[in-house]
Amino acid sequence: MLSLPLAGCGAINAVPTMEQQAKAAWSEVQNQYQRRADLIPNLVETVKGYAQQEQETLTQVIEARAKATQVQVDASTVTDPAKFKQFQDAQNNLSGALSRLLVSVERYPDLKSNQNFLALQSQLEGTENRIAVARRDYIEAVRVFNTEITTIPGAWIAKILYPSSKPMETFAATTGSDRPPSVKF
Repeated sequence: MLSLPLAGCGAINAVPTMEQQAKAAWSEVQNQYQRRADLIPNLVETVKGYAQQEQETLTQVIEARAKATQVQVDASTVTDPAKFKQFQDAQNNLSGALSRLLVSVERYPDLKSNQNFLALQSQLEGTENRIAVARRDYIEAVRVFNTEITTIPGAWIAKILYPSSKPMETFAATTGSDRPPSVKF
């Protein structure tokens, strides 16, 4: 007799549990973006002396980083499509600037031989990979949460017990990302 009410606790607690998992995954995405924002200026300064030819590209990276860190995000960002798009656009601009920086390696082979530049390149690639993994994990957590609050019985439970629960936003591919980047020398 006691087992029936306890069995329902799992279903009742699923909505807030999944919501917290999705929010935790979002925090990890933010953590990785912050890591990138903290790491890049230090690495860029190290390499700056070796990359005089690409001052413009480095400036674009610094400006894109500054813009990306100016976008204020909090837990409400994941349920506000406009704020989420603003955040994603700022991060995409930084990713584009970083891609242009990496392409400059091909233009100036002497940079590639420099150990500092190789370290920067390795750190940037690793950072972008960490961001991709964090975004993937967030997308999966949001999928699970959004499915729970839009299917039965989770939808009923959410409507009755957690009326403030709203579907969360996921990342969308940047326009044109389905085509390989154009590299011109």
